[in-house]
Order: sequence, then structure tokens, then C-alpha cells
Amino acid sequence: MLSVNTNPSAMTALQYLNQTQAALAQTQTAINTGLKVSSAKDNGAVYAIAQNMRGDVAGYAAVTDSLNRGMSTVDVAMSAGQSISDLLIQMKQKALAASDTSLDTASRQAMNQDFTALRDQITTIVKNAVFNGFNMVNGTTKVITALASSDGTRRITVSTQNMSLSGSIVTLKSTGTISTAAKASTMVATVQTSLTNVNAALAKLSSGSKKFSIQISFAQQLSDTLTAGIGNLVDANMAQESAMLTSLQTKQQLGVQALSIANQAPQSILSLFR
Repeated sequence: MLSVNTNPSAMTALQYLNQTQAALAQTQTAINTGLKVSSAKDNGAVYAIAQNMRGDVAGYAAVTDSLNRGMSTVDVAMSAGQSISDLLIQMKQKALAASDTSLDTASRQAMNQDFTALRDQITTIVKNAVFNGFNMVNGTTKVITALASSDGTRRITVSTQNMSLSGSIVTLKSTGTISTAAKASTMVATVQTSLTNVNAALAKLSSGSKKFSIQISFAQQLSDTLTAGIGNLVDANMAQESAMLTSLQTKQQLGVQALSIANQAPQSILSLFR
């Protein structure tokens, strides 16, 4: 039937052209974003899964930051402990030399001045061993805690080591001197005990630092695995999209031509009225 009111061929051609246009728009979006699923509209189920995984990746980024802060805090404490250990070695040397009864008074006083300067330096180191507001060697904090899971339910803790003078680790008193041979002789054993304790505390801090380091590596591996999984779900295959773009552009041109031909059909009616 020839009709000027209804053109079924044109309507069919328009439907297919609209479908091609929609597919072409989707392909262009995939090429522009690099994602085959860039919104819930593309694929609601896959988008939801990817968003949940992105949340986990973001969580592990926070975990890594927390672990890095914790490890840095422990590293600062270890640096302080190493410095204190070095000072105690020098103090032991001074005390041992001052315990010699044949030493003259002037020499012993000079050694005592050096000894007290080294002793006071321990206090200075302890006070300044601060990172991110935490001090692990002055007794103000019991443990350092860091996140270990993306949901915050698991954490890693490392015990602090109080290396202040007159403490359980550094047993040397804040008033300790080697002003006499007798005091110097007693001080040798005291400093040696403190040195042994500090070195043992350093070993504990080192173990704590390794805990943070191992967990950082694990968290990074988990994050990388999740990121790769997200890519597998939503990333566009650019080679495939390029081929699809060429195909759809060709279909678009053919669709436009088909619609043009269909629109010309009613003009044949004019020949009937000449």
C-alpha cells in the first residue's frame, strides 16, 4: 500500500538506526573512559561488585598509610635506642678508666665530666625520639597500634620500650657519676646491665618493625590483586572497541542511507497524479 501518512519502511529503518546510534554512543563512552562498565547503567551487577572492590582498595590504602606511620615511629625509637647503646658503650669505657685507683684526681674529674655529659645526652635523645606525636622510648605510650585490615577489625601492636634514665631498661640513675674510684667501679656493672637491656629492647623493636614491614607488603599485594580484579571486570578491550567503532560507524552510514531511501518512497505517489 502506498500512503503519505504511514511509511513502514522508514519507521523500520529509523528503529535500526536508533539502535546503531545507541551502540555507537556506548562504544564511544568505553573508548573515552577506557571502561566497558563506567556506571550502573552499563551493568548494574558488575558495577556494584567493582564498587565494593574499590572500597576495599581504598581501605588498604589507609591501612598502608597507618602501617607506614607505625613503622616510622618504631624506626625513630630504634634510632634512639642505637644512639643510647653507643653512649652506654662510651660511658662504660669512661667508668672503667675512672675505676683505676692510680688515676689522679684531675683526670678522674675530667672523665666524670665526660661521663655526666654522656649521661645527660641519653635524656635528650629520649625526649626527642618523637614521630607523629608518639614517643616509644620515654614511657608515655604503652603500645603503638596500626590498622591491618581494610575493615578496621584487625590491628598490629608493638610494645614500647622505656629507655629513660633510672628505669627498668636503663638502670643508670639520672644522678649517677664516676667522681670516685669506688663509684666508677660500681658504675661499670650498672652501665653494662643497662647496655644489655637496651640491646634486648632494640631486638624487640626490630621485631615490631618487621611486623609492620611484612604487613605493608601483604596489604600492597592484596590491593594490587583487587585492582587487577576490578580491571578484569570493568576495563574495556580497546582493540575490540576500536573494531566495534569501525563497524558501527559503517552501520550508521548505511542506516542513514536506508532511511533516506525509505523516505523517498512516498514521492512515487506523485507520479500517480500527473
